[in-house]
Amino acid sequence: MNPHIETQSVITPENLEPNVVGHARRCAVERIRFVSTEISTKQLSANRSNALKSTGPRTPEGRAVSKMNALRHGLLSKEVLVRGLHARESGRDLRALYQVFRTQYQPVGPVEEMLVEQIVTARWRLRRAWTAESGEIALNVDQGKWQRGRPNLQSQVMQWMASGDPERAMQETAFGNRTLVGWLEKLRAQVEIDGQLTEAALKNFAYGDKKHVMSADLEKLRLRLSQNSNEPDQATVREENMKRVLRVIDLKLGQIQSQEQRCRKREAAEEQARQAAAVLPAPEVLDKILRYETKLERQMYRAMSQLERVQRMRCGEALPPPLTMEVSERV
Repeated sequence: MNPHIETQSVITPENLEPNVVGHARRCAVERIRFVSTEISTKQLSANRSNALKSTGPRTPEGRAVSKMNALRHGLLSKEVLVRGLHARESGRDLRALYQVFRTQYQPVGPVEEMLVEQIVTARWRLRRAWTAESGEIALNVDQGKWQRGRPNLQSQVMQWMASGDPERAMQETAFGNRTLVGWLEKLRAQVEIDGQLTEAALKNFAYGDKKHVMSADLEKLRLRLSQNSNEPDQATVREENMKRVLRVIDLKLGQIQSQEQRCRKREAAEEQARQAAAVLPAPEVLDKILRYETKLERQMYRAMSQLERVQRMRCGEALPPPLTMEVSERV
């Protein structure tokens, strides 16, 4: 061994001074921290790289479809639309309404998306309430017109019979005048067949045992014409008597038809007034619809207010806590 060459000893923590040992330990800790920091940075970079590879829909069509996921998979698609056998609401209209509000509010995050859905749901149900109100009005108007346009013949005849003069009672309505016109036309046709006004034909014209003014006048005419039966030229007399009866019947037909037209005009004005009155729903139905509309409007405006507050806070605006008030209907 060369005496001039110094032997290098192994450096261990035992043969180092305390300060040196402490410095070494600190360097090791710093190196561990650096390695940990370096690994986290690499992982973050890898995460960002992976995120760039999965950006969701890129085309406008794909993004529009993605915006509608809440409608297809959320509450709106399952609970809001009516899917009955005879009543089906349009999913296309609901999606269009959702798109209008989404474009207006531009929600960010699940909370804002939820509030937009609440607004759309309340607005959709409110439109349904308006539809129900218009349907109730249309039903009242149509049912009233249908019932008035189909009078109960048996009940109507009983009312005519109960009056002192059925003919006068019949002339107060277009339906009654139309009935008189039909009877007179049948009587006229029978006179042309028989060649004269017979007692049997007048019996069919009367209301059983209760005669009216017109049948009484025709009966007097028949008796007066029967006095001419002793004339020498019976064929000529018979022909003249028939023409005379037909002229009387035609005169009465003209009078009744004119009265029918006047009744129709009056009844048309009355019908228009009844339809105008039927536009207002029944009190119990109207109260139910109004309470339903009020509830939905409160829900919609509350969701709008909450959404506005959330969006302002998201933009960094400091807002005080909301002031809430509980209102109870209990006395």
